[in-house]
Amino acid sequence: MRIISGTYRGFRLRSLKGADLRPTSDQMRETLFDVLGPSIRGSRFLDGYAGSGAVGLEALSRGASEVVLVESQRSAQELIRRNLETLGATSQVLLIGSPLEKALDRLAQEATAFDYVFLDPPYAKIAEYHRNLRQLGRSSLLAPGSMIIAEHSRHVLLEETYGRIRRRRSIRHGDSQLTFYSAPATS
Repeated sequence: MRIISGTYRGFRLRSLKGADLRPTSDQMRETLFDVLGPSIRGSRFLDGYAGSGAVGLEALSRGASEVVLVESQRSAQELIRRNLETLGATSQVLLIGSPLEKALDRLAQEATAFDYVFLDPPYAKIAEYHRNLRQLGRSSLLAPGSMIIAEHSRHVLLEETYGRIRRRRSIRHGDSQLTFYSAPATS
């Protein structure tokens, strides 16, 4: 697994062995960032269920001004720290070690708003997709026009709307799918 483009292009990321993580593939990350395009530059990016940190670090490499990684597993948090140290990016990324729901509450209390939110819970935890998307759909964490992207199994059906966010498109690669939601352009 490597960073595909930008400042850290070609950097090989460490990953946990075994089934503890299911990292977003290079091909899926490339598709994601092809869709996001140059608008990633200067954006605020939240990577929920960060795993190795690959998606958030790709956003940083491509010019995101602020990246927040949320990961609840201690082994994955340590992995992210090692990847950040190797990149020399420890001061550029905030790592929150907690379940995503608690992190979203904390960030909302801090009046933080994001341009992009990426969600990739374990595929088997379908209820977490719905719970997280509902929480985001009613929260103040989304900047006007922000985009929420969920990576999930193509067999999982997500709703058309969650509060104020609405599905815009889906892209499938094999068994995985990216579903894009957006917040209204005005608050």
